[in-house]
Amino acid sequence: MNRKMVSEWIVEVNENWVAVNKPSGLLSVPDRQGNQSLRCLLQEHFGNIFTVHRLDKETSGLILFARSEAAHKYLNSLFEQRKIEKSYFGLVAGSLSEKKGTVNAPVAMLSSGKMAIHPKGKPSLTEYEVLNDYGLFSFVRFRIFTGRTHQIRIHMKHVGHPIVADTLYGNGKPLFVSELKKDYKRSLSAVAEKPILGRLALHAHRLAFTDVDGQNKILEAPLHKDMKAALHQLEKNSLSPRITFTPA
Repeated sequence: MNRKMVSEWIVEVNENWVAVNKPSGLLSVPDRQGNQSLRCLLQEHFGNIFTVHRLDKETSGLILFARSEAAHKYLNSLFEQRKIEKSYFGLVAGSLSEKKGTVNAPVAMLSSGKMAIHPKGKPSLTEYEVLNDYGLFSFVRFRIFTGRTHQIRIHMKHVGHPIVADTLYGNGKPLFVSELKKDYKRSLSAVAEKPILGRLALHAHRLAFTDVDGQNKILEAPLHKDMKAALHQLEKNSLSPRITFTPA
């Protein structure tokens, strides 16, 4: 990954922080094996970089890093006090009977390292709103009020509508055009068909907070090309008519 590519991911930067539209497949911070991470790439650009929060490797979208110890302390306090509004977009399996609602279910880590709903888990609250219902799939906006590991993924599994291509909490199956087109004809074998979306269909879209200088800040990261392409194919080829809901 070259410096130009990293620069293209930057949503906004100032003397206190840098906001980045992270691609899926890139770690937020280094792992124990020392694999490439967004933080390391940013350090090559800006020098000191401090971790404020994280996104799963498979999740794309908006992530914020501090550029000074003072900004790090301030931004960390906002996250800890839940004073940062966090919104996501996701593509889920199926059609939700309730087009707007909340999932309030405690999340805990199992001995396997996976997360699960558990009565002794930490309180976890996710608000959701269906933006487009395509029948087989739905495009949903999420707002999380707690920041538990895999929270949205666990909560959507809990209500029976896992995130598309979720290998941990769903069936992990990529999205194929053949699923959407009734008259789809393969010119080659089924194995040769390439997915239109082969990764976790979850994107961190928006952060809203009061900045270090007291100004209200709203940052947004557009969807990456693969998710845009998937939505385009759903619009064009879905077996069920699209139902659009106007956000309240």
